[in-house]
Amino acid sequence: MSADFWAGYLSGIVGIIVGNPLDIEKVRRQTRSHVAEKIYSQSSAAFMKGTAAPIFGYGALNALLFFSYNRSEAILKGSAATPTAGWVTWTAGAVSGLAVWVVSAPTELIKCRAQMSTPAMSSWAIFKQILQREGVRGLYHGGVVTALRDSIGYGFYFWTYELAHRHWPAAREHDDAASGRRDTSKILLCGGLAGIATWASVFPLDVIKSRLQTQQQQYSHGATTDMAGNRRYGAWQMAKDTYRDGGIRPFFRGLTVCSVRAFVVNAIQWAVYEWIMSEVTIGNERQMKLLPEADS
Repeated sequence: MSADFWAGYLSGIVGIIVGNPLDIEKVRRQTRSHVAEKIYSQSSAAFMKGTAAPIFGYGALNALLFFSYNRSEAILKGSAATPTAGWVTWTAGAVSGLAVWVVSAPTELIKCRAQMSTPAMSSWAIFKQILQREGVRGLYHGGVVTALRDSIGYGFYFWTYELAHRHWPAAREHDDAASGRRDTSKILLCGGLAGIATWASVFPLDVIKSRLQTQQQQYSHGATTDMAGNRRYGAWQMAKDTYRDGGIRPFFRGLTVCSVRAFVVNAIQWAVYEWIMSEVTIGNERQMKLLPEADS
């Protein structure tokens, strides 16, 4: 596999470990669940609730995301009149967002249910339960909303990062040019801003997704219903009911917590990604310099 694949994989795992406690709070606020309040009274290990699925799933997702983005961007730049145009970056990000849907939809579903489960259930137990009751199709409940969220969100994710990186002055520009490394403080800041921009652009979609995926379902005579006996909601019905219950406010409930999490997680993710890529680049350059000596 290429370097950007593994750099994306490792940075995704680090991001999940760092951001899971705030992610639990985000989902609680979006769904108005009281499960997280119980989690806070438990041991510190409870803050890792629901991380098993994202650690494996999101690591793969992040790897596929960066791999798809770099290839899509290269293709678009080759056919664009202005390779540095913002639409090239945004479109490449949107394409990569769609590419990761096959991984992100089941990963998000299992993560959200594991975080809000009472009594606590492991990600593996939830995975088996969904397969037994609904089959593979059940793993993609809320998949259309997830696909829209990922496509739009990752478009803004890469566009914001590249825009910020292009216009924000580096603290150690000359040293970085000499060493082949990007300035760490600049990467952290640009990565954090990209995370905030991403979630701000798709947060209402994420609220609908979280509410869809955390409906407490039961199964009777082959029909899927909620715990009140009603048929389980689809995305459009969930959006209408959310608006009827609280207007526009519920669609942005938890955005502050999410923004804090997004800044921290994505700052660290980009720093890890850029560090790995720079190490690989420097290693390759050193190897190329040694080749003439080896030939002689």
